[in-house]
Amino acid sequence: MLKTLLAHPLTRGLDIDDPRTTHLRLRIIQEKSFLRQIYQEWYRAIVAALPPGQGAVVELGAGGGFMSDFVPDLITSELFHCPKIRAVLDGLHLPFAAKSLRGIAMTNVLHHLPQPRLFFSEASRCVRSGGVLAMIEPWVTPWSRFVYTRLHHEPFEPEAPSWELPSSGPLSGANDALPWIIFERDRLKFEQEFPQWQIELIKPLMPFRYLLSGGVSLRSLSPGWTFGLWRHVENALGHWRSQLAMFAQIVLRRLD
Repeated sequence: MLKTLLAHPLTRGLDIDDPRTTHLRLRIIQEKSFLRQIYQEWYRAIVAALPPGQGAVVELGAGGGFMSDFVPDLITSELFHCPKIRAVLDGLHLPFAAKSLRGIAMTNVLHHLPQPRLFFSEASRCVRSGGVLAMIEPWVTPWSRFVYTRLHHEPFEPEAPSWELPSSGPLSGANDALPWIIFERDRLKFEQEFPQWQIELIKPLMPFRYLLSGGVSLRSLSPGWTFGLWRHVENALGHWRSQLAMFAQIVLRRLD
């Protein structure tokens, strides 16, 4: 009932796998000042992780965002045709030459990939030595367990035995806990299977601000002018971030 009352009017009742829903999400992000500032902060963090030098940067799942405002010549990509997308491609079958990419960037994408091992193998082939996978993803903490299981529409299954997702639509298939499963719960398994990737950074983020923004599915719970105030509150709670964070910045570095 609470989710129904708070649902954003633009996306209420729409099929999440419909490309038009992704386009509407871009409009929502741009119109909601609080949420737009969150994405700007995320994009700056991703840009700071990208190495200098040769090679293109590809963004997967770019249809609902605006990272191209922050990365010159970014190859924006999506699974389906969307306005302002440069490439339609599947992250499990990347159409790039070996060692041709400086980086791959993602915002809330990994937890939708049905076969993460295949993606990591493809990324290993395409990203050059010293390049990165830089992403922002949902994270598992006691607080996020409470929020994601009650206010979010996507599955949240920290106890899932497998990394693979059941067959579903491109966006309806998900496990919000998947990044935590791979890089925290099953970190040793990841390092054994993909020694070419060094986990350089896992930084828990944002206990309250995304929730207050309403995300792309719910109405805003706080006006845009309060963004700085809430960031200050979160920074003051830095010691408790591992217990409260709803997201994490994750950076993997491609080794020789």
